[in-house]
Amino acid sequence: MNAQSPILPADLSQLSDGELRKLENGIARKYSGKLPWIAVVWAFGNLAAWLSLWPLVMLDILPLWAAFPIAVINMALVYLPTHEAQHDIIARPGTKLRWLNELVGHATSWMIVLPFQVLRITHLDHHRHTNDPEKDVDITSQASGPWHALARIIRQRQPNAKRNRDYMESLARNGRLDLIVVSLAYKIGFIAVLAVLAWNGFALEALFLWWLPYHIAITYIVFFLSWAPHHPGTHQTRYTNTRSWKSTVGNIGSMGMQFHIVHHLHPYIPLHLTPAAYREMRPILEARGCRLGDN
Repeated sequence: MNAQSPILPADLSQLSDGELRKLENGIARKYSGKLPWIAVVWAFGNLAAWLSLWPLVMLDILPLWAAFPIAVINMALVYLPTHEAQHDIIARPGTKLRWLNELVGHATSWMIVLPFQVLRITHLDHHRHTNDPEKDVDITSQASGPWHALARIIRQRQPNAKRNRDYMESLARNGRLDLIVVSLAYKIGFIAVLAVLAWNGFALEALFLWWLPYHIAITYIVFFLSWAPHHPGTHQTRYTNTRSWKSTVGNIGSMGMQFHIVHHLHPYIPLHLTPAAYREMRPILEARGCRLGDN
């Protein structure tokens, strides 16, 4: 890590906004700047594990019923390495390993049938406009509780869903309407692969190794990365638009999102370091009036 943490005074309530910001940024710098190899290994290890399921099942080495839950886990694990790449955490533009950052993003996002550049543009828009009812592409996951959230997340995968329109509007704001064609090509390619597999006698494999795991995983991802850390989704200020919270499935089960507030404040900190950064930064966040759980 790049810096020593600042020594916090006993009473932060007496500090000015600038002094609090300086302390907060000092802690953030300590946890940033290192290449998160864990994300790189995660990305390609997960991809290899999922691809290996296909020959294992087709050659009757691994039963389909056993491969299905593994495929669900693989699909759920796709997004976070691409998320690191979306924020240039693996390598910044102009650095020697920039190609690796882009490779991680592009090489795995196709598993969840979305181009990496679409994910990057729309997600950065979410950061710029968090909880804005018109401009936040994730606002459609806003709900009164977990079951309501799940119902809304599933409904938003319909062709005429607001979430799809929000994504197109985000691409339009960023001058990348060309990516709509690329996204459509991904969807058509996905359906074509499933159709070819079914035509050749592998319909169940297509269903249980890709189509159903994809839908289960997308629901899980949106629930934990969108609804849970932003609930109730009405705050729009920098220090209140997301929160820390304690998940019943733990930090691993919630894909590291218990400390999502750190990510929104300092999106250059790698995911696996946000818990430590949060615990060190917590007194400052309390002084800032952040919405903090008991973790």
